[in-house]
Amino acid sequence: MPRGFCFSPELAAEFQLRPIFNSLGHLSRGELFFPNPDGVSVVEASISDIKLWAAGNKPGLAALITTLIERVSRPSRTFAGLSLEKPVLMGVLNVTPDSFHDGGQFDSHDAAVSHGKRLINAGAEIVDIGGESTRPGAKSISVQEEVDRILPVIEQLAAENVLIAVDTRRAAVMREALAAGAVIVNDVTALADDGAVKVVKEAGAAAIIMHMQGTPRTMQKNPNYDNAPYEISTFLTKKVIELENAGLSVDRIAIDPGIGFGKTDVHNFAILRSISMLHGSGTAVVLGCSRKSFIGRAAGAESTDARLPGTIAATLHAVSQGAQIHRVHDVAEVNQALKIWQQSRTNI
Repeated sequence: MPRGFCFSPELAAEFQLRPIFNSLGHLSRGELFFPNPDGVSVVEASISDIKLWAAGNKPGLAALITTLIERVSRPSRTFAGLSLEKPVLMGVLNVTPDSFHDGGQFDSHDAAVSHGKRLINAGAEIVDIGGESTRPGAKSISVQEEVDRILPVIEQLAAENVLIAVDTRRAAVMREALAAGAVIVNDVTALADDGAVKVVKEAGAAAIIMHMQGTPRTMQKNPNYDNAPYEISTFLTKKVIELENAGLSVDRIAIDPGIGFGKTDVHNFAILRSISMLHGSGTAVVLGCSRKSFIGRAAGAESTDARLPGTIAATLHAVSQGAQIHRVHDVAEVNQALKIWQQSRTNI
């Protein structure tokens, strides 16, 4: 799998690093590959050469470079007990009336449970259950309403040994869902709610932390970045360090850049091009592009029903860049595409 890290502008200025180090590095076969700013040529250097170069510059840089390389090199072979040796599909189950693609389709208990089973049978290893829409402009609901929507579904699917993630940003909901059988918290606010980290830690659960600029209600009102991939990578890496310091091991943490959450189409595609930068956190990387509006605008597909091909294209690109977990609505279709893509790349 590709690995990468970013030398920040601040670091470059402090240590007078070459401009090329402001970009993405891939770790592969003991070498670092740095795309030039022109986006065409590539500079290749061995890790030992990089360390020697660093040691000959400002004191302290060698230790910093070593730390970054070790973090990039650290394997993310499991998450929440799942192997990451092959792509993991996380099926979306929205028990809501207003989610952007499937709102209202599975907001009854029986429909939700049946769909959860279909997702597993189609190849999902995780079912992501949410009771509050986080689509752009979505309004908040009460904790009790969210709990009432999801708890019966979680309890029934957990009883059938389904690996469940709860898609929520509230510590109170996390606590109830984990007690009911969920084992992963998928939080668009990166465990920002008071007590959320403690809830996850004490339950022995895993967490997917996502980057979002703003809130679901405001996030698409003029999102702005100087360098979206760098800023998002930096934010998530800092959060991973905070969580590790709080007692969560790296195999219990995954990061999600939050495609469409406080990003323009330009930002979304910049993130996709630089997705391997996120491996510098040393955790599993989650991507959720499924049926999102940036696909519709780029491909002229206004209806969410027409965005499956774009979803598959974005997912396969992310797989090629080493992203391990993929949150999708259409598990059977994406799973089929993955199988053909993988077979096409396998030497028989």
